[in-house]
Amino acid sequence: MSANKVSNTCKKLYVAATSQHVGKTTSTLGLIHALRDLGVNVGYSKPVGQEFIEVGLSRADKDALLFASSMKFDLVPELHSPVILGKGATTAFLDNPEQFNFHNKILKSSKILEQKHDVVVYEGTGHPGVGSVVNLSNARVAQILDAGLIMVVEAGIGNCIDKLDLSLSVFDQKNIPIVGVIINKCLPRKIDKIKHYVGGVLEKRGIKLLGILPFEEELGLPVIHTIVRAVNAQVELNEDMLNNKVKGIIAGSLIDLKEVKADFTNQLLVVSINRLKEAMKKLNQVARIVDQEGSTLSGVLLTGTGEIDPEPKQYFVEHKIPVLRAKIDTYEAVIKISQIEVKINTRTPWKVKKAVDLFKEHVNMEYIMDFLCLPKKNEIS
Repeated sequence: MSANKVSNTCKKLYVAATSQHVGKTTSTLGLIHALRDLGVNVGYSKPVGQEFIEVGLSRADKDALLFASSMKFDLVPELHSPVILGKGATTAFLDNPEQFNFHNKILKSSKILEQKHDVVVYEGTGHPGVGSVVNLSNARVAQILDAGLIMVVEAGIGNCIDKLDLSLSVFDQKNIPIVGVIINKCLPRKIDKIKHYVGGVLEKRGIKLLGILPFEEELGLPVIHTIVRAVNAQVELNEDMLNNKVKGIIAGSLIDLKEVKADFTNQLLVVSINRLKEAMKKLNQVARIVDQEGSTLSGVLLTGTGEIDPEPKQYFVEHKIPVLRAKIDTYEAVIKISQIEVKINTRTPWKVKKAVDLFKEHVNMEYIMDFLCLPKKNEIS
């Protein structure tokens, strides 16, 4: 596996991950803002996207929208999200590959971005093999861009090393220079152990361990808007409060006063409308037990049919608690919510700040600057 520096004219980084949902976007956000703080004029692109939004007559990956919001640039799909592999894209390509110019789209966008910036950070998609069906695997895209690789992996020892070995080999086959590895979601008490074992293996292979990001519960919290989408709910009250964070889920029929925790804030109550009044009575008792000011709830998801009782409805209005209605039973709702994969997005600016702060604190930016042959902030005139 190669760890050679990129040339002086190649100021490009490609952030990939061993699998989905391990922190690729989190790390990319941190990297870009850390580079900016060091005085670097940095640009962003997600060359290949899957989940997209409509931007005028074009489409752009949702992550590109997040970075446009965070970095304060105007989102231009052709530059910041040149290829979208939406529904039906792969079969259309396999039927008529000659009709697609994905390679040229990526090169055209990169040429423009690289003329405007000192460094461009490219964010990968999914696991290393995503896009292979259209000849745009992460390794192939990094090769097209002539970018250095930063690989993100979830914390562990055996499984972590196995995933790194498999993932990095794909990039090594295409002679992609490896900047280093970032380990994410590590329990603080295990950081030293993982640094010793995983860091030791990487050192023997000539690969830099750039940093270990500790697990932060806050980054994994959904917001009410995410719940709406997960259960296909309708919003009945306080639609302007859908950015409320959700720390925990309370099934209305299972509230146990004996198991009350000290931190009982930002809870989502999931309850049948027929049991709502009873559940609210118990929650008010909980609030008194923990001496909670205001409401313990960030939202309410109602199941079943019927009208909301006036007493709890008035409470929801006074405390500005969003109320949702779903056409599934309470058990199914709780299961669906518990299976949500949470991502940083434009509705969670507090997560963006947290991700950036974590990256700056725990990742070796000096090494990355040296790798790119860039001067330090105090060396920039």
